[in-house]
Amino acid sequence: MRNFITFFVSSVAIVVAASTAVAGEKVLEFKLVTKPVDVKVIEAANVEGQTVVSGKFFGVAVFSDGHIGVKEFVHSGDMLKGSGSYYGYSTYTFEEGAITARYTGAVKDGKSNGEYTILSGTGAYANATGTGTIESAPNPFKGVNLLNIKLVVRTPGS
Repeated sequence: MRNFITFFVSSVAIVVAASTAVAGEKVLEFKLVTKPVDVKVIEAANVEGQTVVSGKFFGVAVFSDGHIGVKEFVHSGDMLKGSGSYYGYSTYTFEEGAITARYTGAVKDGKSNGEYTILSGTGAYANATGTGTIESAPNPFKGVNLLNIKLVVRTPGS
């Protein structure tokens, strides 16, 4: 009986160690350039400067080592004179897989800050969860947004 218990406990320890080795956390940090594709801006009646924005956007993620990814997303915002809240759903596609996330945030004094909640993934990011941040970056370009993105991606063991 003692040998059985020792064998059982050892086997459980090996299985737990193997599962932990497969699971992981990866931090992705990159610049994101986004551009509206199909956007509608509606001005609220009788509220000066109040707009509701909704539409599809596209973006390119650029990592410091030169590799890239793309982002397709839907976005909605409620802005009063350029400040307000926003939310949306993104799918980032990288060579190794894709990540889908929901984001929320706010724009104040021309600066954007927000948070991601990772909903799912494919490929190397299969069944991913996690969080992330969005922060506006100094932008010398007209007609596009430039953002700093950080995603903390957790993948489960199989």
